Amino acid sequence: MMHNPQAEPEARIQNAMRQLLAGPVPDGLKCDVKSLCTLAGVPRATLYRTYPHLKAEFDRQRQAAQEAGQQPDPRLAQIERLKAEVATLRERLSRKNTELDALKEFQATALSRLAAQHDEITTLRRQLDATPVASVRALPR
Repeated sequence: MMHNPQAEPEARIQNAMRQLLAGPVPDGLKCDVKSLCTLAGVPRATLYRTYPHLKAEFDRQRQAAQEAGQQPDPRLAQIERLKAEVATLRERLSRKNTELDALKEFQATALSRLAAQHDEITTLRRQLDATPVASVRALPR
């Protein structure tokens, strides 16, 4: 049997692909081309020049897994989950800030009205003290 030197790196790349795509991704690696080459022990230049079909297959399978909601790299899944959570929290904060602005405006209006009412009451009491009217009864101060 003839030994094919191409088969060994190709097999290592395929094994590394299976390992990265099946998860969990080994510590210090990601589910990317650089980690694929590291895990397979193959230089990236070799992957791009000699095995472009394997790189394309890896990219296709990785994309398909992501579209199916699977994420072989738990760190990437966590990043995506945290990004979604941050977006939700920013939206919630924006709504709360809008509510707070409305409440501050309401408070300012209410205080302004109370001050105007107090001024009116004070003016009416002064007028009543100056010229008492028999039909108006003074309230306690």
